[in-house]
Amino acid sequence: MVYINKNNQSCFSIVFFYVVCMRERTQELLNKLNDLKKNTLINIMQIQFIFLSNHLDTLIAKMPINYKIFQPFGFLHGGATIILAESVGSSISFINIINEKKNNFKVFSIEISTNHIRSIKIKKGILFAKAKIFHKGNILHFIQVHVYDEEENIISFCKLTNIIITKK
Repeated sequence: MVYINKNNQSCFSIVFFYVVCMRERTQELLNKLNDLKKNTLINIMQIQFIFLSNHLDTLIAKMPINYKIFQPFGFLHGGATIILAESVGSSISFINIINEKKNNFKVFSIEISTNHIRSIKIKKGILFAKAKIFHKGNILHFIQVHVYDEEENIISFCKLTNIIITKK
C-alpha cells in the first residue's frame, strides 16, 4: 500500500519503516520476557512467549502438555492452566509498563477467575494462552485470557486483575 502526502509524494517508505520498527520492537520485548523467566516457575512449567501484537494489547504463550502437569486421575491439573494464564496475563501488563518507560513499577496479580470448559487427558501436546488487555489504567489492568489446545479447542476462560505498584 502506498500513501500519498499533501505534496503528492509517496509515503510508502515511512509506513514500511514503521512496520519494520514495530516488528523489531515486539521481538525485542518477547526476548526480554523469555529472558526474565529464568529460575522462575514460568521456566519450570516450560512456558514460552511466542507472539506480541504491534499495539502491545495481545500476548500469546505456549506450554507443553506432559504427565508432570496432570492430577492423579489422569487429567490436566487446573492449577497448571491457571499458572499459564496468570503468567501470560501478568506479562502483558509488564510489557505495557516497560513500554511506557515506567521502570519504577511492579506488577502483581490480585485476582484471577477461571472457568474450565474442557478437560485434557492426552499426555502430549501444547497448550496456548492468549491474553488481551481490556483496561490499562494507571493502577489497575484488566486482562482476559483464553487457554486452548493445538486444535483451537477452548480449555479455559480466565479473567485477571493486575495492580501496578511503585517499587520501594
